[in-house]
Amino acid sequence: MVYETNCTEITQDKWRELMKYGRKCSYRLLTARIKRELPELYHALALQFYNPYAADTHTLYIGSFGH
Repeated sequence: MVYETNCTEITQDKWRELMKYGRKCSYRLLTARIKRELPELYHALALQFYNPYAADTHTLYIGSFGH
């Protein structure tokens, strides 16, 4: 897993292009994978804290699940 960008660092057209390839995924499983593979990002995003909005978010993973 590699962190490339976020919505504040790219154009709206590029964001739409990336979203075409997004796949639904579990917020819980995604945060666990980020914790395991990108621990610095996990802590920078404060994912160790409870997120009361996690159930209401549409979590998308963009990339390959095999890498």
